[in-house]
Amino acid sequence: MDDVVLEVRKVREAYARQFAYDLQAIHRDLKAREQASGRRIVSLPPRRPQPVTANGHGSHAAHKP
Repeated sequence: MDDVVLEVRKVREAYARQFAYDLQAIHRDLKAREQASGRRIVSLPPRRPQPVTANGHGSHAAHKP
């Protein structure tokens, strides 16, 4: 396995352990870090999924090869 992947997993595990693997606590911490960063936060409305046609592609002509 790639050393970078192993390092990311190690850091992620240590971060989750700090919060006893409580997803709500992790979310609160991430949101607090986001607010403290001072960066502009952009929130876009959700996009509606495009219907899939019988050939497995979306119905918009722009997406055809």
